[in-house]
Amino acid sequence: MTTIQHWINGSPVTGANPSTAPVFNPATGQEQARVVLGGAAEVDAAVEAASAAFETWSQSSLAQRTQVMFAFRQLLVEHEEELGRIISAEHGKTVDDARGEITRGREVVEFACGLGDVLKGSFSDQVSRGVDVHDFRQPLGVVAGITPFNFPAMVPLWMHPIAIATGNTFILKPSERDPSAANFVAELYRRAGLPDGVFNVVHGGKDAVDAILAHPGIEAVSFVGSTPIAKYVHEQATSRGKRVQALGGAKNHAVVLPDADLEFAANHITAGAYGSAGERCMAVSVAVAVGDVADSLVEVLERKARDVRVGPGDASDTEMGPLVTRASQERVENAVGVAASQGATVVVDGRGLKVDGHEEGFFTGPSLLDRVTVEMDAYKEELFGPVLAVVRVDSLDEAIDLVNANPYGNGTALFTGSGEAARRFQRRVRVGMIGINVPVPVPMSYYSFGGWKDSLIGDSPVHGPEGIRFYTRPKVVTTRWPQPAQQLAAGFNFPTSS
Repeated sequence: MTTIQHWINGSPVTGANPSTAPVFNPATGQEQARVVLGGAAEVDAAVEAASAAFETWSQSSLAQRTQVMFAFRQLLVEHEEELGRIISAEHGKTVDDARGEITRGREVVEFACGLGDVLKGSFSDQVSRGVDVHDFRQPLGVVAGITPFNFPAMVPLWMHPIAIATGNTFILKPSERDPSAANFVAELYRRAGLPDGVFNVVHGGKDAVDAILAHPGIEAVSFVGSTPIAKYVHEQATSRGKRVQALGGAKNHAVVLPDADLEFAANHITAGAYGSAGERCMAVSVAVAVGDVADSLVEVLERKARDVRVGPGDASDTEMGPLVTRASQERVENAVGVAASQGATVVVDGRGLKVDGHEEGFFTGPSLLDRVTVEMDAYKEELFGPVLAVVRVDSLDEAIDLVNANPYGNGTALFTGSGEAARRFQRRVRVGMIGINVPVPVPMSYYSFGGWKDSLIGDSPVHGPEGIRFYTRPKVVTTRWPQPAQQLAAGFNFPTSS
């Protein structure tokens, strides 16, 4: 049985805590490895290594840091297939889907490669007689990321490339459900020439999280996960003076107008709802059918849901893999039953699916629910599984009100051929990321990712310009270089620029 260790100061470390947890293959339901579970002692060791490394890494040249990023980016390209299969084996998503998340994460590395331009400060000449002003940004110190199971490569890549390229050192606490990707990335950083201690991995559960939140040597914490835990992380870390990025849950709506191309809309909504078995914070979980499009939309969605090919993630013809754990499978299937009992029409029932040769896997098929209302649990809760709920409304304005009344505000989409409707929608919805005929509007790396309302706790999105701001502090310098012969009197009044 493989044991997955921490990665501290450039090498694997078992740690002081003897506790371990199982790591399953979701397609077979079998335990395939054990991961060590760290706590305060392991976090202390990682902070000590990262603090020592910060003394030199923060003083390294921007050229050195970007050279490491260029090399790291190339290694991600060369090992994309291997890393994708590692992710698939522990998460359950298809290898193609895993390669896709690596590609989107690599875009942030590419953004970090170009930080030379982004980090340029400004200069103002002669703001007062003989006085100039300029500004620049400096790294914080040791920073940490606490990341979820659903994107074991991409979400950490939203954080550590920017943190490291701006001169910080980083401690990653990945999900204990699929921990191997973090160690693989650590090895790639080592091969890229990153000095020991700049990137560290501490595995574990709540003990490790709490140790990170409480540690005085950690300056900032980035988190992606459920809203209740995001609120906990934000409260605990900010109360100790840390900066916090805390991204929470979602309930993403795709609104379909009568003028939309139904085949196009249904294709993209189906992929957005059932891709990665719905285990995405940007998954489409609600289709809002406007006016008389509803019956036709449900008919097309049903046909496409029944055509989704479910199987193990490493099979070439699989479109949707299993859920990550048995508990997730049971929770999602129970939610379909509750929806039926509350009055929803179960158009496609994914419960009880068995995949030949993988009967013990954590599989459930796509489920499609019609005539869902806002009072039903299937609408109110983030199911995080392959369940698409159809809500019927009479108008675009009613759809916008529906989206705005939801406590989450991560992503939303509108399918239409009307520019006027699209403009009205994108201006009025209270949501952070919007797609027009795009079901999963995850922005490019040079923009920032973050929702509104209960999808973002605090005010710090990730990557892009907000990522630069988060991992650095500004300094403004006012200078005067008088000539030796000058006699300048000093005033006791508050200085003015004259």
